[in-house]
Amino acid sequence: MEDYARFVLDDAGLSSQLKTARQELRQASETLGGPELLAGRNTPGDVGTNLSSSGEMQRANAAAVVTAACKRVVESLRVLEEFAKPVNKQVAAKFEQLRYKCYDWEVQLISRGQAKKKLNQMRLYVLITSELCKKEPLQIAQDILTAGADVVQLREKKMADGEYLALAEQMAKLCHEQGKLFIVNDRPDIAVVAGADGVHLGQEDLTVAQARKVLPSQMVVGVSTHNIEQARKAVADGADYIALGTVFATQTKPTNRLAGTAYVRQATNEIALPQVAIGGISLDNLSEVMAAGARCVAVCSAIICSDDPAGVTRNIKNQISNIKTTYQNPKI
Repeated sequence: MEDYARFVLDDAGLSSQLKTARQELRQASETLGGPELLAGRNTPGDVGTNLSSSGEMQRANAAAVVTAACKRVVESLRVLEEFAKPVNKQVAAKFEQLRYKCYDWEVQLISRGQAKKKLNQMRLYVLITSELCKKEPLQIAQDILTAGADVVQLREKKMADGEYLALAEQMAKLCHEQGKLFIVNDRPDIAVVAGADGVHLGQEDLTVAQARKVLPSQMVVGVSTHNIEQARKAVADGADYIALGTVFATQTKPTNRLAGTAYVRQATNEIALPQVAIGGISLDNLSEVMAAGARCVAVCSAIICSDDPAGVTRNIKNQISNIKTTYQNPKI
């Protein structure tokens, strides 16, 4: 479980919790008598060594491995708890406490792994901001999802909370009907109530840890990064994916400091988390971004300001499919 959190999810916080739990388990077990337990081991005479099941040696992928590990851990803790009760009730209580924690960690590991699998498969991530839309936001969402968008993010900086929530709920419904991810910008509270798949945070927003206090364990957290130091910090903080930008000048987020394709190239070579190149990306410069290693691009104005959002979406998705990149994340 710890290794999955560390090497697959790249989640420093969760892997640290599991490492601590592993140490607590060892310490609790030792209080029952380390040498005595070791002396009682009799592998040749153990009738269970020859028992096996048909699926015991079959694991389809890393997710299947951690699923089996989670089940085995809680079963083992239950046995340790029960047999410790006649010997040391305090140690039995510790085993029970660890077992309850493992139930929650199992949910986090499995759900986060499933979400990250979807994130690794994303290629086109579209941002919708009402004030920039040429058509109704919900109509645009419907059109771009049908045309091939993998993720939709709702970004509303000026909208009243009630209106924002109502729009987010409807957009979440559209995305989920198509089996696509829906992300809310900045607002974990809106994301939770609307039933979104996650939230996207800027450098000046809540931290990943703060957002996770509000979010259910299965929801993902993305973080905007503008340089490699911020990307490394996002990994350490336990982000599920990062945005790389601003790549090109954009009317959505005017800035004098462009990260450019050099940052895209640097991040894709170093960071294993799913990544989204963002900022001023359109059909005209898409090949340049992809050549730098991007596997997924975030597009806003080029799509939502268009008279034909579906057509632009389809063209961008087709071009992405025709461009081969060298970056691959084999973890999930």
